[in-house]
Amino acid sequence: MDGFDCDVLVVGGGPTGVTLAALLGRQGVRTIVAEKEPAIFPLPRAAHIDHEGMRILQEAGAADAVMATSRRADRYEFRNARGKVLLCFDGATRNGPGGWPAANMIHQPSVEAALRSALAERAPGSLRCEWEMRSFIEDADGITVTLATPDGEQTLRTRWLVGADGARSPVRKACGTAFEDLGFEEPWLVVDALVDDPTRLPTANLQICDPARATTCVMMGEGRHRWEFMMLPGETPDEVSDPAFVANLLAPWNVEGAVRIERTAVYTFRARIAERWRKGRVLLAGDAAHQTPPFAGQGMCSGLRDAANLAWKLTAVAQGKADQALLDTYQPERAPNLRATIDMAIMMGRMVCTTSRLGAALRDIKLGVARMLGKLPSGPPAYPPIGTGAIMAGSTGAGSYFPQLVAEDGSRLDEVLGPGVWLIGRETLKENRMAPFAAGLRAWLDHQSAEAVLVRPDRYVFGTGESGVLSAHWQAQMARGYTC
Repeated sequence: MDGFDCDVLVVGGGPTGVTLAALLGRQGVRTIVAEKEPAIFPLPRAAHIDHEGMRILQEAGAADAVMATSRRADRYEFRNARGKVLLCFDGATRNGPGGWPAANMIHQPSVEAALRSALAERAPGSLRCEWEMRSFIEDADGITVTLATPDGEQTLRTRWLVGADGARSPVRKACGTAFEDLGFEEPWLVVDALVDDPTRLPTANLQICDPARATTCVMMGEGRHRWEFMMLPGETPDEVSDPAFVANLLAPWNVEGAVRIERTAVYTFRARIAERWRKGRVLLAGDAAHQTPPFAGQGMCSGLRDAANLAWKLTAVAQGKADQALLDTYQPERAPNLRATIDMAIMMGRMVCTTSRLGAALRDIKLGVARMLGKLPSGPPAYPPIGTGAIMAGSTGAGSYFPQLVAEDGSRLDEVLGPGVWLIGRETLKENRMAPFAAGLRAWLDHQSAEAVLVRPDRYVFGTGESGVLSAHWQAQMARGYTC
């Protein structure tokens, strides 16, 4: 084992950490996941995965199992206190660019079980439950990590350490990395329910923008529903969690007898980004690196994008195919996308959380005028493309998200082309395997006025142009790592 127990040690066995390990395992990278808990947390947390997140789960080997228990809402509506629709996002059931439905309501424990099953197939024994990191020491060649395990204290030797260990991240704290506060902090009561009569529940996901008490009502995975109630000044967690208080909050929804409360919990919705996501051989991912309010449903999705971005870069570095400076592209690529995600969530949150009746009335008038003028969006704004990092800057489409086409027989482009880097030229489209996708890919190349495209393993466009030029630029990028 060349003196190393693994190439990558992931601290944290949640969705981000296990997805990263599954992606690394597919490429043969020796990975260990240290998870301090004995089993998956059994109660719901995240409720939504978008099409891009599902594409990442597809590569991780868990998408079909996740889709089997997920549900899709007809619409995402923002309503005022009188029930008037202020803003409506529809089309959630249609496929997004990732080749999966745009919005999928999920049960997080089921997602985690699917991911762990996929990881066990690809890298048996890589998940170590009840392993808690105590400390680590970095040197020029790697990191020595001390862990508490059921068999006593152990040390592991790894080349890279990834902290995917949540908002309280011991890895982040050990690095001395602080958070940048983005100015949103609101306590909410979350009520998760088991559904006995789905006919009495809304089929749309709802944000009730009531200044008296903002409320969220959303689907979750099969057989579950969630309400979230903003806490008012002076209310305490014990007070709002009392069964009588919860029953009073649910009374206007007329769901008595249709649902059974599974759990209640108070969460503080925050917007924060860690100041640095890499320190030497240590990297941060998921909630350890950032937290976003839930209004855009992008918390888990953001962690999955981190995993996809990191996986191919750690693979290239660990296998000696790229300079380790390639890892310096991680935060510059992900942070602008993440900030846009958080900005959108904060915008939605402030729209929902307005407690001033005058402010709410002005909001309603403003949105009403925008509706009459046809200026309201039909869906969330697109996230910005990668602007700097491991891309061929200046070429058309560089940094944009490359779509996964789906053939009439249901086959998907990623399944046909497989993992790794893709170089797709017009000559490539003549291959028999490309026939179901040729028209769509040709249209994409025509739109970019390009002869070929080089697509990164995380399915973002490296660049477009002539095939030989793209290959040469890719090899040069891998050799030098990162230049702005």
